[in-house]
Amino acid sequence: MAAPMLRWCCPGRRFAFARVGCGSYHRRGSPTGSTSNGKRGQSSVAQQPHITAQKSRKGEREWAAVVGLEIHAQIASNSKLFSGSQVHFAAPPNSLVSFFDASLPGTLPVLNRRCVEAAVMTGLALDCHINRKSLFDRKHYFYADLPAGYQITQQRLPIAVNGSLAYSVSVGRKPSQMVTRTVRVKQIQLEQDSGKSLHDDLRSQTLIDLNRAGIGLLEVVLEPDMSCGEEAATAVRELQLILQALGTSQANMAEGQLRVDANISVHRPGEPLGVRTEVKNLNSARFLAKAIDYEIQRQINELENGGEILNETRSFDYKLGCTVPMRDKEGKQDYRFMPEPNLPPLLLYDSGSLPSGADPQQVINIDRLRERLPELPRVTRERLVRQYGMLPEHSCALLNEVGLLEFFQNVIKETRAEPKKVTSWVLNTFLGFLKQQNLAVSESPVTPSTLAELLDLLDRKAISSSAAKQVFEELWRNEGKTPAQIVAEKKLELLQDPEALEQLCRSTLEAHPHVRPGQSLCKLMSGALSTCAWRCRLHRRLHGHPRVPGEVWRCPDFTLSSVCAEKRTDVSIMTGAPEAAGTRRRADRPPPAPQLFMVLVVDAGSGLP
Repeated sequence: MAAPMLRWCCPGRRFAFARVGCGSYHRRGSPTGSTSNGKRGQSSVAQQPHITAQKSRKGEREWAAVVGLEIHAQIASNSKLFSGSQVHFAAPPNSLVSFFDASLPGTLPVLNRRCVEAAVMTGLALDCHINRKSLFDRKHYFYADLPAGYQITQQRLPIAVNGSLAYSVSVGRKPSQMVTRTVRVKQIQLEQDSGKSLHDDLRSQTLIDLNRAGIGLLEVVLEPDMSCGEEAATAVRELQLILQALGTSQANMAEGQLRVDANISVHRPGEPLGVRTEVKNLNSARFLAKAIDYEIQRQINELENGGEILNETRSFDYKLGCTVPMRDKEGKQDYRFMPEPNLPPLLLYDSGSLPSGADPQQVINIDRLRERLPELPRVTRERLVRQYGMLPEHSCALLNEVGLLEFFQNVIKETRAEPKKVTSWVLNTFLGFLKQQNLAVSESPVTPSTLAELLDLLDRKAISSSAAKQVFEELWRNEGKTPAQIVAEKKLELLQDPEALEQLCRSTLEAHPHVRPGQSLCKLMSGALSTCAWRCRLHRRLHGHPRVPGEVWRCPDFTLSSVCAEKRTDVSIMTGAPEAAGTRRRADRPPPAPQLFMVLVVDAGSGLP
């Protein structure tokens, strides 16, 4: 895998981050942040990154970045991993705590079957090897929000190992220029979450909330196969979509259901890996990318200035846009791992090894869980491109918003409009309104059936595109009305009868005898002639034709390019979709079909004031 190269330009201590297959980095000065001094040691990451050969200019020195991730996903379960306490976000503090969660003496853990199934399904989706036997361990460390003084996890023998996660990144300026990359999954393990510390700076005290203590977590460890923030953020987003598709985790980063720790180091190609730093508790893909890119630049700047990198834990300050130190790791912490004495080994079976007469409620069959796997996001994107002919970036956009793909598919089922038109309306108009008002798809006032009815009206040319957008805005504001009702109330339907249009033009002028020459008819005909494609001042140059007051001309070849900008006494009314001003039709496209446009001429000499 390509690693980004950072080059040092000798005189001014300014460095350029050359783009090698991931996000672009612009030349800039030394980043702000704390400098580090200390011993330089070896990183514990095991893989040597692949370096893309790139021609170096004289006097430049190259650097390569290595990024690995530890991702903690909260399992979608009604109860905690080892107790019967409920799992509910934003519950009152310490209202969902059992005796076991509070570590009262004499309490014992009882393994949650749902959490084990979620771990197995996630491992299968990531092409992992599922261990038929896995073990639980105690990891000792002392925090105020960890009442037992240890965490139950799977250190020695996790439930799944040796998988892979494929994701797509953009390599060019165009969104369609995408390549698929793969990061190795080292292991997936079950573990329990800790409580939450609430710091009250005003009173200089810390409060403990144990509602989160004991909630089941999936820890997914990704090998250091990535080289920049963009790659890491894309990989996390892909894993988030997989977890949501499986139903094993809601993976809502805003609610802390998906948290990421990033391990980052830099080194010169051909040399041992550098000292790594860990950036903890990143709960946003955007902040993850920013934190990694900043930390890479900080380490490069530190080394080029003669400093050394500390093996330390840092956090990302999103307000300042930089990482700040939390604690150092120079002295290796002894977690005193030991087998969990209150939990026997976890045994899993497949159809061939399932004991005869075994109770299905007491054993977990891997093959049964494999049959329950849904369509994964990568397969869904390929199907959308193949089935509807949409662009790859459009298929990605449909999956990136929760519930948007289901909304799109429901609209497709109920409308006769082409899939490309449906895609455009869902991604541009519908999603734009959602983003503008910060709403989820499930909170939209416009249902799939309502949008399908609107697209049907547009498809059979009952309304124009501009009128369809007006109807959509009205649907968004007023729930309960159908598109047809709004079209009828606001008289937005297109007129197909030329005689009816001619009569409408004449009656409009008769109702407004004091129209000034060249005056806009927009206000006069609003609601009466909403089918008019152009209501502003249009001055038709009628070459070779006399201008007779009140006469209606039928011009099948009328286009906007024939309208002159000079102020004249002609007031023109048209229907249809004339060509845009100055439009040049491509040679490989056929000329548009002739349409009937109505031009009503009003002469200044007719006595109008």
